[in-house]
Amino acid sequence: MNLTATHQHMLTDLTAQGWSIHDNFLVPELIRQLGRECRHQYARGLLREAGIGRAEQFAIKNSVRGDQIRWLETGMSDSTNLYLDEMNKLRLHLNEQLFLGLKSSENHFAVYSSGTFYQKHVDRFRDDDSRTISSVLYLNPDWKPEHGGELRLHLNTQHHDIAPLANRLVLFISADIWHEVLPTQVERLSLTGWFKR
Repeated sequence: MNLTATHQHMLTDLTAQGWSIHDNFLVPELIRQLGRECRHQYARGLLREAGIGRAEQFAIKNSVRGDQIRWLETGMSDSTNLYLDEMNKLRLHLNEQLFLGLKSSENHFAVYSSGTFYQKHVDRFRDDDSRTISSVLYLNPDWKPEHGGELRLHLNTQHHDIAPLANRLVLFISADIWHEVLPTQVERLSLTGWFKR
């Protein structure tokens, strides 16, 4: 399988530092379609409040996490099918080069309305270590610094803030990188997912 320059960049970063940022991940028209799809589903009330924990420990706590989500399924739309295909290609490259044993991925739309955030956390459940690589693809055109909503990665004694610019993909090791979503001042859209063992 031939590696694209984009995928090679991601693999190098993940190996060296445990996280990677790549702009212009998809063709711009697909990003526009995904953004329209996310806004359309949100307007129709198809997204639901996200929670923390799972099974008996699942709870909705807006003081911790304020986004609304909808899980992607094959056949939901042409644009989401194309996105899932791209993520599957990336999963195969990650497996081929890093030997991670990734068997699947799960992805959802996420919308943060003005004033919402997600407190510091890691993307792995205490009783389930299947989530291996986290991914976030942003769908926000014309994002400005005053809008807030950065993804803050906590890296040892420092942090790194990442603006949620349209067509920016962020990957990081699910169990190792503590992170949070800072309060957003405007509606903030993304596709969030995990590559799973």
